[in-house]
Amino acid sequence: MSQPLPSQPRRQRRFGRHRGFPVIASALRIARALFISQYALMLEFRAEILLWALSGLMPLLMFSLWSGAPAGAAAGISPQAFARYFLAAFVVRQFTVVWVVYAFEEDNLLGRLSPLLLQPLPLFWRYAAAHLAEQATRLPFVVGMVALFFWAVPEAAWIPSPTRLLLALLAAHLGFWLSFLLQHAITMLCFWSERASALERFLFMPYIFLSGLLAPLDLYPEAVRRFALLTPFPSMLYLPAQLASGGAIDAVAGFRTVAVWLAVLIPLNLVLWRAGVRRYAAMGG
Repeated sequence: MSQPLPSQPRRQRRFGRHRGFPVIASALRIARALFISQYALMLEFRAEILLWALSGLMPLLMFSLWSGAPAGAAAGISPQAFARYFLAAFVVRQFTVVWVVYAFEEDNLLGRLSPLLLQPLPLFWRYAAAHLAEQATRLPFVVGMVALFFWAVPEAAWIPSPTRLLLALLAAHLGFWLSFLLQHAITMLCFWSERASALERFLFMPYIFLSGLLAPLDLYPEAVRRFALLTPFPSMLYLPAQLASGGAIDAVAGFRTVAVWLAVLIPLNLVLWRAGVRRYAAMGG
């Protein structure tokens, strides 16, 4: 006669009903380990990251140009509003910079791609973790430059409301992922071309003019502004900058545009990744 199975411990029975918990816990451990390793790597390039941060001063330079321009007064934008917008644009730009195409292209040309593809973790998450770690390394430099700006332009100092601040942080983070997915789609062309980064430079031109980097979109002609809001570029900078600086903006429409473009770019990246890996495997024999 067979012996009855011993009863499971109460804790095991309770968590056995939720089999997704171990998977989520394992994913969180992997993400934590990956971020820590990438952050340790980025700390070795602190001086270079400081130079990267300094290279993103264009919004502050644009503030110096627009603060005394009559077009701002005609549009009802005060010098103080210009200062707050361009400072917010500077901060958002610092945390939405994407360079995945250059990293992937270098790994491909130097022969590092094949061993990376053999690892169980998809390359997408490795590059994403590297970007997030680089943002964490960049944070102290950005805080220092913001403090210096407030010292130089004290009338521009302000603290966003909690609601605006949370929405701005969410919009900036979504803007980063939108920028990352858009450039990652171009990155997949490295499976067919050795210089996919050249195409990314063409993408940078509409970004400059349509993202709100050169000027708030409120200063654009109405037709141009409407067209710009249909593209993904304002979601990468203008939307979070307006939310943080207290400017007038339709946040619901802005987040709706982000959702639409994410819904387009996510499957596009999956299709290009699978097609590229198949071609790479065929080329490698």
